[in-house]
Amino acid sequence: MMQTREKWKNDAESVLPPRHRLVERNRAITSRYANFYLRNRSLFKWAGMAAFASNQVGVALAFSELMQTPGRILSGGRREAGTGLFDVVGDVFGNALRMVMGLPLAALDFTARNALLDDLEKIRTGNNNIYEDIAWAHAAYREGGLAEIEAAVTDDEREFLLNGFRLIDQGAALMKRDRDSERAVELVRQGNIMLLRHEQVNTLQPIFDAISPQGRIVVSFGSELNFDAAAPPGTAPRASFADHFGYLETLSGQRSVIRSGDRWQWIEECVLPAWNAVDEQFESWDGVTARFRAMETGETNMLQEAARFFSSLSFPDAAGR
Repeated sequence: MMQTREKWKNDAESVLPPRHRLVERNRAITSRYANFYLRNRSLFKWAGMAAFASNQVGVALAFSELMQTPGRILSGGRREAGTGLFDVVGDVFGNALRMVMGLPLAALDFTARNALLDDLEKIRTGNNNIYEDIAWAHAAYREGGLAEIEAAVTDDEREFLLNGFRLIDQGAALMKRDRDSERAVELVRQGNIMLLRHEQVNTLQPIFDAISPQGRIVVSFGSELNFDAAAPPGTAPRASFADHFGYLETLSGQRSVIRSGDRWQWIEECVLPAWNAVDEQFESWDGVTARFRAMETGETNMLQEAARFFSSLSFPDAAGR
């Protein structure tokens, strides 16, 4: 017996903490994606990549927690070198914001700080929206097959979401018959790329369009998938927007993750090749399994992720040093 769209979506929501429990909810979304991938690895490629993307949103939430501590990050004075995570992230993030915004410190403390907090809230909303838009379909396909999705999709989901799962289903059918395996893998790959298109075009773009002018630069610098120990030897552990297009191009706004063309070019040229290397080495590289298990069980430490991320950037200070 088929379930309604509302029932599938309610089921997907029921496994998450409420929206006001920001960090726990993000961790649960990441866990859900990791679970989809680990249990259906041959088909649910989008979910595997989405787990890393959601994990990066968790890093942004750690920034938000830090930014809401008055005076810790956006103060102009230098402190003695600290050893705690708040010291590490605060110093580097504060330098980045002072450099990127170019505003007087008094204005930065009030105007830019509040704008960035609002932008981070939009990013969190985007993460929730993606889950709401796509997670139900993964559960529906896993439990009831393509017919469940066909009966539940809306008109604006047909182009990418439904057609994506149709390609995945064609690939799955070929895999079951053990025929034309290369064709099956390609169908699954193209189907998951269509799910990614649905996410980028229908779900994320309205969120990105609402980001503040200052936030667009910060979000561009913060846009990356950090595969860390999951990256096999010889492959890049990070797929960074700013690294791909260049520091000056990103800082000046010549390249922006807000623009769909720039974002999709980065995805095709940087993100997908890096993700494919991780996915293809699942059986042979233990780091992939360990990383997914950590995301599935919620063992990832967001403050440590934040510290590693910002310590990897090379922002000059306000004097240009």
